[in-house]
Amino acid sequence: MQLGLSEALSSLVARRFVAAKDAGHLIFSSTHLATVYDSEIPYQLRYCPALAKKPSGAPKPDNGHTGPKPDPFQDPSPDLLIAQIPRESPSHFLVLNKFPVIPNHFILATKAWKAQTDLLEKEDLEAAYACIKAWGDEHQPDETTGPRKLFAFFNSGQESGASQPHRHLQFLPVEAMAQGDSSTWRPLIDAVSSQPASNGSEYQQLSQVPFAHFALPLPPNPPGETLHSIYLSLYTVAVATARGGRGDRAQETTGPAAISYNLAMTDSTMMICPRKSEDARIPVESGASADIADAGVVSLNGTILAGTLMVKAEAEWDELRRSPTTLGDVLAAIGYPQPDLRELSLL
Repeated sequence: MQLGLSEALSSLVARRFVAAKDAGHLIFSSTHLATVYDSEIPYQLRYCPALAKKPSGAPKPDNGHTGPKPDPFQDPSPDLLIAQIPRESPSHFLVLNKFPVIPNHFILATKAWKAQTDLLEKEDLEAAYACIKAWGDEHQPDETTGPRKLFAFFNSGQESGASQPHRHLQFLPVEAMAQGDSSTWRPLIDAVSSQPASNGSEYQQLSQVPFAHFALPLPPNPPGETLHSIYLSLYTVAVATARGGRGDRAQETTGPAAISYNLAMTDSTMMICPRKSEDARIPVESGASADIADAGVVSLNGTILAGTLMVKAEAEWDELRRSPTTLGDVLAAIGYPQPDLRELSLL
């Protein structure tokens, strides 16, 4: 797919982001950043105090409004809209994230309403890869910055960290995520993709990661059919893992997904993680965070496949930096144990 943009995607996103931020159309929240380790793997820990504001008092009146909450992707605000793609016959919107914690966070959403809990279609993956490819092609690597990459992720299902029911994938620039910390941290998907497939399986895994995950390499410039085939292969093994090794090669390739999961993609790799829980608990003293809603509960979404997680309370931030064991427990709680691929009946 050719995006058909009149301006380079990266400069278009950056220009629209600055304009929307300066005009107050999006709310950017700064985060404190630390690198923490579990089994010698670096993870980014972000502390966002802005998330810690505990609701108080009576709820605001809704002026009689009832029914589902508004769909931000049904008719995107022109203040956040980046483009419609492809230009000739648009099937998707590119929209800025309204509440980013990382600069230039943007979203790919279907123009027609499609469910976030349904399986992705060929056109979704084709459009996502076109954005990833365009972003990388626009930047020639140099000795100081290296190549610029997009990290794409998709949250699907009740336990995935998904926040909107209208189908959308999200993009984060890796260089913006690194924030000068690239010497010790790299996206988890890149670490996994550097591993050879093992145990007689085609899938790549990193044994030190305490939750089940599977990655497959992408060929150069893959067509939509190839992307969709790789996605379905990953989805199938994720379902089998969530069902304790019981798989079904004849399962549906369209319609509602059978499990909650996170998907991630770069220009060279696609990766999946079946999810058991959206939240995990961090042991914190109740008195230390009495003014924070759900203190000690951390919610994780698909950014975990980049090796990034965010907390809202200083006590959570302190505990995770202090205790690698706590970090490992959090990561293990949100997913399934890593299986021996030889034991999965579908392989």
